[in-house]
Amino acid sequence: MSAEGLPEDGLPEDGPPETGRSRKGLAVSGPLALFLDMQAIERGGGPNTLDAYRRDLTDLAEFLAPVPLAAADTSAIRAYLADLSARGFAATTVARRLSALRQFYRFLFAEGHRADDPAAVLEGPKRGRPLPKVLSVAEVTRLIDTAHLRAAAAEANQTAGQKGGEQEGGEQEGAGVEPAAGAAKAGRAEVLRLRRTACMVELLYASGLRVSELVALPATAARTRGEAILVTGKGRKERLVPLSDPAKVAMAAFLAARRAAGLEASRWLFPSGSESGHVTRQQAARDLKDLALAAGLDPAKLSPHVLRHAFASHLLAHGADLRVVQTLLGHADVSTTQIYTHVLDERLKSMVRDLHPLSDE
Repeated sequence: MSAEGLPEDGLPEDGPPETGRSRKGLAVSGPLALFLDMQAIERGGGPNTLDAYRRDLTDLAEFLAPVPLAAADTSAIRAYLADLSARGFAATTVARRLSALRQFYRFLFAEGHRADDPAAVLEGPKRGRPLPKVLSVAEVTRLIDTAHLRAAAAEANQTAGQKGGEQEGGEQEGAGVEPAAGAAKAGRAEVLRLRRTACMVELLYASGLRVSELVALPATAARTRGEAILVTGKGRKERLVPLSDPAKVAMAAFLAARRAAGLEASRWLFPSGSESGHVTRQQAARDLKDLALAAGLDPAKLSPHVLRHAFASHLLAHGADLRVVQTLLGHADVSTTQIYTHVLDERLKSMVRDLHPLSDE
């Protein structure tokens, strides 16, 4: 958990801060707008973080109505938390909502907007911390191999289609030009999509990026000759993440498909027609689930974050230092990284069994 009680990876950030207005354009005002301004300016909150605060606190405001959000007392907030549980929200969600409103009322108290902090005495629901979903090395290998095989097959089909179109065009001059052009465009789009998926999988597993960091990579990231790339993470904090040789090769192949699709001028590595100009987190997740099906894996078992978990868990299982993994993941607190130490249990047992002087007795 972060210092504010929010999941370290639960609120990914992927762009510049916003204030007073959500990404969907819903205006907020009064104390809530001031709170969001503070989160954006003083704490570097990104769009997703600010949206999460706005949604949580707007839901509380609707529950409290007609009592103003800033005027709630402890009993009313406690009733709201009970209502969340009655609505079937998980303990982790209730805890996150409580964290948000604690910060809101603490802010109002500190800034002199009210004389007390009604949320200070509230306790969150008891909850166990679930172990992260992790793929085995064999499963990740199958996933990556499948991604490259699909992309190579699409390129082969595109090349074969182009040759066939040229032959037909020579036999029937002027006929069927438009259908051939449409087929060629569709072929380029499919190659682009599959090369993008292969590139994303390589990058996620090679560097442990958050999906919000991945989709917002600039195009310049693919042109680096170094062994690492600079990433802007949560709170606009920068860190260096490793770049493996297979990831570089995958990026080069994707850049070639990107040029063929006429997208070379985009400032984003993974451009799209979305509002942000780059592929969305949701699209990246859908592409990975599609890849999981092709690889014979359970789609429910795979997400961008699962590959981030695999990156951390596999590093630790092969002897990496916990503090190093913390730095690579961009965790502010090592306690967040410690969730991955479950993978060390078997390795530590084996070490004791093999190395302890009395293990044979």
